[in-house]
Amino acid sequence: MAFSCFTRIRLIANGVCRGSSANVATIFALTLPIVVGAAGFGVETSYWYYNSLKLQATADAAAYAGALEQISGSDKPTIIAAATRSAATNGLGSGTIVVNTPPVSGPNTAKKAVEVIVGQNLDRMFTAIFTQSKVPEQARAVALITNASKACMRALDPTASQAVLFSGNTTVKVVGCSVMANSIAPDAIQLQGSASLQVDCLISAGGISLSNPVTTVCAAPITQALPAPDPFADLPVPAASNPCQNDNKATLSPGTYCSGMTLKGNVTLSPGVYVVQGDLKINANAAIIGSGVTIFMSGSSTVSMNGNASVKLSAPTSGPYSGVLFYGDRTGNSASSIFNGTADSLLTGAIYFPKQQVSYLGNFSGNSGCTQVVANTIQWSGSTTVNQDCTSLGMRDIPAAQSVALVE
Repeated sequence: MAFSCFTRIRLIANGVCRGSSANVATIFALTLPIVVGAAGFGVETSYWYYNSLKLQATADAAAYAGALEQISGSDKPTIIAAATRSAATNGLGSGTIVVNTPPVSGPNTAKKAVEVIVGQNLDRMFTAIFTQSKVPEQARAVALITNASKACMRALDPTASQAVLFSGNTTVKVVGCSVMANSIAPDAIQLQGSASLQVDCLISAGGISLSNPVTTVCAAPITQALPAPDPFADLPVPAASNPCQNDNKATLSPGTYCSGMTLKGNVTLSPGVYVVQGDLKINANAAIIGSGVTIFMSGSSTVSMNGNASVKLSAPTSGPYSGVLFYGDRTGNSASSIFNGTADSLLTGAIYFPKQQVSYLGNFSGNSGCTQVVANTIQWSGSTTVNQDCTSLGMRDIPAAQSVALVE
């Protein structure tokens, strides 16, 4: 059969087209696994990265849980168990966990800290066409426990704004101890105005607001700390007695004052426990002295001490109320007690009002600076030096809270 010139050209062109199509199909077939593999590898790499972040979060939480357990005084097996439970709760699954306290590596081996190392073997997906081995991943975290010094002042309210407030022209020097607030408010401890403060450390379960610099022994104020328990929660409540005592005397005896107390002139308090059912008022120009004294304010009774009064009172140095000068009733309602006095006034012992605000206005503290204030909230605008080396006077140490921070 004879073909024309044009027919031959068309047949040749069709052959070329069929050959090109076959080549493209072949190249596509050969490169498709590479393209799909590259896309799969990208997806798988993202999956590995996501899991590494998740694993690090698991390690962080486990280290933190172990440190909290250590703060509570638990032994090493209990600390390990707490960290392990946390890791399991956060999805460690069949992964591994190692808990060391103290850490066995890094800069915190000699410190109070908990180290957690977690590991997982991840299954492969697209990369399984190259190897069947699993992908190992590991994360490490260290939670450091910071020990603060003892506390001289502690506000117990869990949420109050300005739970501890230093204001006015106050100048306070706190030696050998810290100031602490259990409140989670952002301004749980606040220094405002021209107030000046020197302290071992400021510790807050919430935040700290400072209008001017504070001199501290610790590197920086501690925020987001763990709330500390009431240090006087075990203090027994004194029983009321009969008959009711009369406050219109120059020398008063321990017992129950059923209508409160109003002190004026020169008054001496004999050693013992005074149960005051009503407010305690110390008038201007009064001169009040007494040693070995504990004054229990029943219900919501308050203390009001005039700034022109001279008050020199000290707590017992032994017995159930050792070191406790003023004791506010735990069953009382919110109220405010005011402590003021002349420059020669001395309140030696603990001022404990768990349900009240204590306003400390005087330019004084206790003998050798030994005054502790533990109250629902505290406002301090007096100028004084407070010292915590007071065990010789029967005063107990008030532990400041320990804080936990992830440092590695």
